[in-house]
Amino acid sequence: MQNTKLLLSSLTLVGLFALAGCSFPGVYKIDIQQGNVVTQDMIDQLKPGMTRRQVRFIMGNPLITDTFHAKRWDYLYSIQPGGRQRFQERVSLMFDGNDQLIGLAGDFMPGVSRDQAIMGEDGNTSVAPQQQQPQQQTDAPAKPGSLLDQIQREVDAAEPVPVPIPEPLESSPQ
Repeated sequence: MQNTKLLLSSLTLVGLFALAGCSFPGVYKIDIQQGNVVTQDMIDQLKPGMTRRQVRFIMGNPLITDTFHAKRWDYLYSIQPGGRQRFQERVSLMFDGNDQLIGLAGDFMPGVSRDQAIMGEDGNTSVAPQQQQPQQQTDAPAKPGSLLDQIQREVDAAEPVPVPIPEPLESSPQ
C-alpha cells in the first residue's frame, strides 16, 4: 500500500514536470530569423552592370552559391514571429559572363517594408498579411468604376521600359 502511494505521487510529480514543459497560452515566444536579411534599401541600391564585388558589398555573402549555377546567387530569409506562421522570402541575382549583374528575381514588394507587413504593424504603406489574404482568395472581378478596376486598367495599359545599362567603370585611372 505504501509503495502504491509512493508510485502514485511520483507519477503525479513527473506528470506535472512534463506539463510544465508544454506551452501555455500567454507564454512569450521569440522571433526566429534565419538566412540573409535583405531589406528594400538593399534591393533599391542594385543596378544592372554592377560587379560581383559591388553586389557583395551591398547585399553581403549569398546564402547559396550553387556549383551548377555559378552565375546565380541566392539570398534566403525566413522569419517566424512569436511562434506564428513562418514566412520565407528569396532573392536570386543573376550575372553574365563578365561577372556583371544582369537581373534579379524574388519575393519582395517594391516600396513596402517586409518586416512591417509580416509583423502586422500598420505603416502608411504596408498592409497586414491577415488583411491581404481575403483579397487574394476572391477571384471576383472588380466593380466597374471602382479603384481596383482603375488600377487594373492602368496595369494592363502599362508598357515595359528597358532598363538602361550603365557604362562599365574604367579599371585604371588616367
